[in-house]
Amino acid sequence: MSETLERLAATIAARKGADPESSWTAKLFAKGPEKCAEKFGEEAVEAIIEAVKGDSARLTSEAADVLYHLLVMLAARDVTLDAVLAELARREGTSGIAEKAARD
Repeated sequence: MSETLERLAATIAARKGADPESSWTAKLFAKGPEKCAEKFGEEAVEAIIEAVKGDSARLTSEAADVLYHLLVMLAARDVTLDAVLAELARREGTSGIAEKAARD
């Protein structure tokens, strides 16, 4: 599973300097990190809507969009997938309640 995300993250990173006319990802980067974040938010809302509706096929599609746009948003701010995965690994084995309390 993470191999697919790693390949996607690498492709997204490679598009940072690409021509916006030839790549949707490059077009997002050209619009700036704020637009990348906005697009991620839009896709997240669409995923929520499909989750509420209970349409598994549409939710699957929207979840894929969310993951893609999350990686674009991260790359726009120079945050790597490896950094996010390291943070998840750091939290592994810790109660979600305890982890949240430690951040507050």
